[in-house]
Amino acid sequence: MTNPTTAPAADNGVNVQALLAARAALAEAPEGASFKWRATSHWIGGTHSRATVDGFYGLGAEQRHRQSFEFDVDHPELFAATDKGATPVELVLVGLAGCLSAGIASVAQNRNIQLRSVRATLEGGMDLQGVLGIDPAVRNGFDGVKVHYEIDADATPEQIAALVAQSQKRSAVFDIIANPTDVTVTSSKA
Repeated sequence: MTNPTTAPAADNGVNVQALLAARAALAEAPEGASFKWRATSHWIGGTHSRATVDGFYGLGAEQRHRQSFEFDVDHPELFAATDKGATPVELVLVGLAGCLSAGIASVAQNRNIQLRSVRATLEGGMDLQGVLGIDPAVRNGFDGVKVHYEIDADATPEQIAALVAQSQKRSAVFDIIANPTDVTVTSSKA
């Protein structure tokens, strides 16, 4: 018989013990923590391209996902395009939402907080005068990104705010977007 005063363990589908074990192992062998993520993109036509993700480097060796993932990227018809995929900037928002949401689930699991639903709404503002070369003083990218979460959980508003804050603190994609990242672009003739 279970003790009625013992709260049931949260089950958000995150194996926190494995994450903590990986953290401990990488603290002992930091060279294994060096990862290289990859994507390959092939132009299809117009502004439509298809990106594939299947392999990466980590834990000192080449790794593979269980399957390849493909992402169609395009622009909407109002840009005289074919609208066969999300825009590249929308995929950035998708990446941010996924990273922050995974963090919320992981932190909630570690803190024994049961989640019922997590919904993120993201919005990035952009003035196209920069991208189109109309005004060189206008930035090409987002002028800001807003993320709003609606979270239903066995937690107080303060605990939910702490989940979101910890997720943001540890999010790789949040860091990539919020801080300058060196990007090198090269080309060669095929």
